[in-house]
Parts: sequence; C-alpha cells; structure tokens
Amino acid sequence: MESEAVATRPLVGSISIPGRKRVMEDTISIRPNLCSPEINRRRPVDFFAVYDGHGGRHVNPTVASMCRERMHVVLDEELIRVVVDMGGSSSPCERQQPLEGQRTEEAWKRVLKSCFLRIDEMASCICSECGSVGYQCGFPPSTLKPTGSTAVVAVLTDETIIVANCGDSRAVLSRSGSAIPLSYDHKPDKQEERARIEACGGRVVFADGARVEGILSMSRAIGDNYLKPYITSEPEMTFTKREAEDECLILASDGLWDVISSEIACAVGRECLRERDPAGDLSSRPLVEGDGRGDMFSSRSACSAAALLTRLALGRNSRDNISVIVVDLKRNHTAV
Repeated sequence: MESEAVATRPLVGSISIPGRKRVMEDTISIRPNLCSPEINRRRPVDFFAVYDGHGGRHVNPTVASMCRERMHVVLDEELIRVVVDMGGSSSPCERQQPLEGQRTEEAWKRVLKSCFLRIDEMASCICSECGSVGYQCGFPPSTLKPTGSTAVVAVLTDETIIVANCGDSRAVLSRSGSAIPLSYDHKPDKQEERARIEACGGRVVFADGARVEGILSMSRAIGDNYLKPYITSEPEMTFTKREAEDECLILASDGLWDVISSEIACAVGRECLRERDPAGDLSSRPLVEGDGRGDMFSSRSACSAAALLTRLALGRNSRDNISVIVVDLKRNHTAV
C-alpha cells in the first residue's frame, strides 16, 4: 500500500502594484493545496494565477477581480465533475483505477478549457451598476460595459507544471540556468492568431501596434464580449514534467514582460534564491492571500526576487501595472 505523502506548502514571493498607472487593474491569486483531485491520485495541487484587466476601471468588480475570486473555485468544481464524467459513477468504490499518462493530460485539458469557458460566461455579464454577475440584479443588459482580462494560470502537482494561458500575461520556468517558456503571448499579429481572427470575419488593424478591430492589443482574453468571436477565451496549455534542475517558476503581467525578458527575469530569480539562508528563509508569518486561510508561507528570497523584478521594470520605464509571482521549486515548507 502506498504510504501517504507528507503535506507541504510551496514557498512563494509575490507583489502587485499600480506602477505608473493611476488605475490598478491587475490581480493575483495564490492558492496552495487548493484541492486533492482524483486525477492527481488525491494528492494536493497548488494554484497560482495572474490576471491583467482592461477596460474595467469603471466596473466594480472588474473582470480581473472576478477571476481572482472565482477561477480557483470553478476549477475545483470542474476537477470533481471530470472524475464523475470519466468514471461513470460518483462512487469511490467504482473508481479505483487512476487516470494514466495521456488520459490524465486530456482530462486536465478538458477541465481547464471548461473552467475558462465558465469564467468567460460570467465575465461577459458583469453589471457596471452594482458589480453583480448576470441579470438577477434587475438592471438592464445595457448596463454591461466592454471589459476583460488576461489569465495565466499555473497548477503544480508533484510531477507536472500545468499552465493555461489566455492573453499576454506570461509564465516562465527557470531550469538549469535557462528560461523555458510555459506560455506564449496572444498577440493579433501572430500568424496563427491573425488567421483565426480573419477566418471569423474580424480584422487586425495596426494602430499603435496590432489590435483586433483597431481596439484590443491581444487576441485572447476573458470577457470582451463586444469583440467576440474575434476574441476567444479558449486557453493554450502546456504540460511540463518537473525535474530536479527546476529552480523557480515566474508568473507576471505584461507590465513586467514589456520591459524585462524571460531570460533576465529567470536570472534574477535564480540569484535571489541562491542567496537564501537555508536555516531562516521563511518569513516570520504566513503570507495570507484572498480568503485569509494563511496556508501559504512566504520566502524572503522569493519575495526579494519579486520585489527586485518590479523595481527593475519600473527602472526600465514600465508604464503598466506590475504583478509578479515567484515560486521556489527547490524548497517546500512542510506542513505541521
């Protein structure tokens, strides 16, 4: 019988600031030990996400805020549902055999695609008057405003880094001194994205950069109902097997990536993590995020990496909000 794994919590550093913009539209979400789904053999998965909102400065909540509050909840629901769908029964006794290999990857793809679709449906009907989702509030559909958000989501298991991306926020892995892209920016002038947009009857207009219908500078996003079907919420996904040489995972909004390359970001992360004190790297208190559970411990070195990357972006004249998450892949905090 397989022995129960020791529960651990990831060591993480994060920062999210307005930068030189007057309005803050970025949000981040950090949910360690989100759940223990059967497609991961009932082992915990960790959830990290960066959302970069646009067009929502007069809407409360913005799409980015709604994503922060609901994306991980919807993912948890979809992880439960996919096991029932694939096993044909909700009875644990009838679902003893875990999913393997390609079947596991396909299951994750279905889960994440459905998760993004559901969030997109919610985002497309946020009331700008009261901030509620849907029409139950009584305000007419005319109160809906054009608003959307990027979403880059990373799910960590013991064996795999799963990234789902929609927009131009980005995830990158530092491994053996190299930067490995785990997501790809969705820009309208990218060949396959432009072909998809034009096949739907849309246009890519070059006005201060490539823009869908001359408006939006990305080709995929959550929300932006007024630009559908040219804008899609379907995420692109990558599955990366974890290796002993993995150093850190960095997720950030384009406020960082517009002025800092993936290679430089990974180099900064590696150097900061290399300088950690093995005996005293943990913060003196848990880093509480979102629901106030306090079950994710900050790492001084990972926090230093996130802060230094932000300062570098500001020093290079970033004009956007800046949000950065740095996950230390070399160390975990053992839960007690």
